[in-house]
Amino acid sequence: MNTLFERLLCGELPCAKVYEDELVFAFMDAGQVNDGHVIVATKAPRPTLLDCTEAEAEALMRVARRVALAVQQAFAPEGITVLQANRPAGWQTVPHLHLHVLPRHAGDGVELTWPRKEPGIERLRELAARLRV
Repeated sequence: MNTLFERLLCGELPCAKVYEDELVFAFMDAGQVNDGHVIVATKAPRPTLLDCTEAEAEALMRVARRVALAVQQAFAPEGITVLQANRPAGWQTVPHLHLHVLPRHAGDGVELTWPRKEPGIERLRELAARLRV
């Protein structure tokens, strides 16, 4: 079954596209948090960032930057949040790789909070040793 974004891309469902190239496309989020809220998604049905190619990941961020610049010019927000989530536990609601370019204004009601932990430098070094890339 095609994902929601595949259905938007092929025209089965209506959308307001703002950009498209060979790897990604961008369109207005139907659930606008603030005017100018755009989704940038891969054209290929990659479930998460962990499933895409390096070229697709690069294209997502390149286009997110272009969209953010356009959003800043058109809507003059006080800030912009770029959000990318993976899997339901990571807040992903559509199983197709995408990110949000979200114009922000003070008091707009958008919140992103988590319980901050401060394990200390030795624990941080242990964790870093597990991640060397």
